[in-house]
Amino acid sequence: MLNSKIFARFLSDQEGATAIEYALIASLIAVFLIGALAALGTNLSSEFAEVGSALK
Repeated sequence: MLNSKIFARFLSDQEGATAIEYALIASLIAVFLIGALAALGTNLSSEFAEVGSALK
């Protein structure tokens, strides 16, 4: 009897699911930002190299 109440309360608890959803959203944003910054970093590096060679 006691175990079934604990199990039912565990199944109805939504706080853990919400935390996992927020963690998944944050990780997707982080992956996107890392990819975007990696692509921009390569392009910016080549642009600065061109500007530097033009100034010499």
